[in-house]
Amino acid sequence: MEHLTGLITQHAHNAHWYIFIAIVLAGFNIPFSADILILLAAVIAATLVPENLWLLFGSILLGCYISAMCAYWMGRLLGTTFSRSKLLARLINPQRLTKIKKFYDKYGLWTLVLGRFIPFGVRNCIFMSSGMSRLHFGKFILMDALACTLWCSLAFYLFFSIGKNYETLWYYLKAFNLVIFVAFSVTVIGLIWYKHRKKNQTSSPQTD
Repeated sequence: MEHLTGLITQHAHNAHWYIFIAIVLAGFNIPFSADILILLAAVIAATLVPENLWLLFGSILLGCYISAMCAYWMGRLLGTTFSRSKLLARLINPQRLTKIKKFYDKYGLWTLVLGRFIPFGVRNCIFMSSGMSRLHFGKFILMDALACTLWCSLAFYLFFSIGKNYETLWYYLKAFNLVIFVAFSVTVIGLIWYKHRKKNQTSSPQTD
């Protein structure tokens, strides 16, 4: 990722192409951080090539949108292959996929909006789960169009506004991503523990 960052910075006038391609590749679970790429695009627009502002914004918006579609179709077309993994088979079994689809039916838009703001590959898992649970593709891209536009616009605007202090921003972005990831992990672990405890209490024989 650091090598890619240096390459993009050195070729700032063509940065929008590099950023677009890298974000799309991230949809295939190649370890490129969309958050860092959005930060990089905003900093370059604020400091190096302000004349390419809209090109850089368009590259992240379109890249993130297509990236989500790639992850969706990976889940939909290769779901059977992923299910052969013991870990994934336990995490994403048919019963859980049915629950995910019902959750989408009830909270669909909010699922994607909140998922867009969770880093460290969590959003890709949400997109892949959407495909594996056979969520209607038309419904997925319509909902994600709004979620993606909201996330990219807000992130790019914030990063662009303080782009000249990019070193400080970079440090706080990493810290923020870590806090979000830890909070998300603790929530998931807490829910698993609660369900496990509730299941044990239900299955335990009643004593007088």
